[in-house]
Amino acid sequence: MTDKALLPIADMATGYQNGSLTPSEVVEDTLKQIEKLEPKIGAFEIVLADEAWEAAEAATKAIKAGHIIGPFHGVPFALKDLIDVTGLITTGGTMVYGQEPATESATIAKRLIAGGGILVGKTKTVEVAYGAWGTNTVRGTPWNPWDPEVARTPGGSSSGSGAAVAAGMAGCAVGTDTGGSVRIPSGLCGLSGLKVTEGRLPLDGIQPLSHTLDTPGPMARSVRDAIIMFETMDGRHPTEIGDDLARDAGLFGELTKGISGLKLGCLTEAERGSIDAVVLEHYDAALDRLRTLGAEVVPLELDASSEDMRDGTGLIISCEGYYHHKDMYEGMSNQVDEHVKPRILAGRDVTSRDYIAMLQRRQQNQASAVRGMRGFAAYITPTLTTPPQALDEVDQSRTPARFTRVVNYLGFCAFAIPMGIADGAGPTSLHIAARGHDEAMATRIAAAFEQDRGPFPTAPMALS
Repeated sequence: MTDKALLPIADMATGYQNGSLTPSEVVEDTLKQIEKLEPKIGAFEIVLADEAWEAAEAATKAIKAGHIIGPFHGVPFALKDLIDVTGLITTGGTMVYGQEPATESATIAKRLIAGGGILVGKTKTVEVAYGAWGTNTVRGTPWNPWDPEVARTPGGSSSGSGAAVAAGMAGCAVGTDTGGSVRIPSGLCGLSGLKVTEGRLPLDGIQPLSHTLDTPGPMARSVRDAIIMFETMDGRHPTEIGDDLARDAGLFGELTKGISGLKLGCLTEAERGSIDAVVLEHYDAALDRLRTLGAEVVPLELDASSEDMRDGTGLIISCEGYYHHKDMYEGMSNQVDEHVKPRILAGRDVTSRDYIAMLQRRQQNQASAVRGMRGFAAYITPTLTTPPQALDEVDQSRTPARFTRVVNYLGFCAFAIPMGIADGAGPTSLHIAARGHDEAMATRIAAAFEQDRGPFPTAPMALS
């Protein structure tokens, strides 16, 4: 184990400021972790070891000279391989795309690098980001670091980002979330993942799946770290982020507010069906913890069921995914993922009338959900219906994205944070959904739960 590779981002920043730690030391340990674990985990499409080392030395010199940019300066991070970086190939998890290097970096990549972040590589994704289990039959499926013996679902579509951060091969990573693709791998890999409000972060330079639903988001080992990364991705000046972090102001002020007096919605009896028993056990214990912290927790019934919203999200993704990727999947000679192809081609058979009707129904359900949540601070569910599954037992015709898709459908934001550990399988995850543009509330509740839960264990493979 390389201790520095597993430090929280906030601790890295503190160490850099007081001189007890340097970016060179952190990146050296991170690259050692990659060298040791990547051959088995397979989280990366490309590792940028030389570039990362050069950036780390430059950051070390700058910080020693008193030129620290902000709290993200010197932090090793990874990008999902849907996101363009100048001079690098973007495969999108396919064997067809990425014939030419990108000529310009995506805005969120520019912001993370401008904030002083050190890019260590680009991570694997489900083909065209369409799949919740995290599998990719053409470019490889990352190994979930929670089970050294059995290959389990890392979660998708940001599978490599989840595995890399959980294994200490990056301090944090960017995922993209169309139906849960930040929160699902965060949930299955024991991380904190933030799905931001639709339209909150720029999408330029990011390969699309659904232009209506796509959102990039941070994946990290704590709520605080995810917020440092989010603020950087959001384009705030690094000095302002550092000032807020030091003063517990802005979003960082939400980390210590607690939840006493808040009214939180939970699943109705009708919505508790088809959830793994251990997930329900951990979920009920989490609800009890929230009550102990002073929140009122009562069932919340929305007009549309989670299954209806899941299916509505799937229809939008298939239609828009077919629009963006039809040429690849209609080309008979193209090597494509056998599980993703039918999901994309399903969009070919949806009429424009049905597609527009779904978008209109979505708007109506969004309005009714906002009315239904009056008086509620957030809607609390499990992130997933199951803990990590053995890959050879996965049913690709089903999706574990039942509750995550609700958030995309409604245009809400949400945090996924570790809830417990299922014996012999891996993490379970709590899902905190707040109204659109209320990332502060999702952060507040996630932080309160995290603080009361205490430190979460590190994935076993990261400690090997």
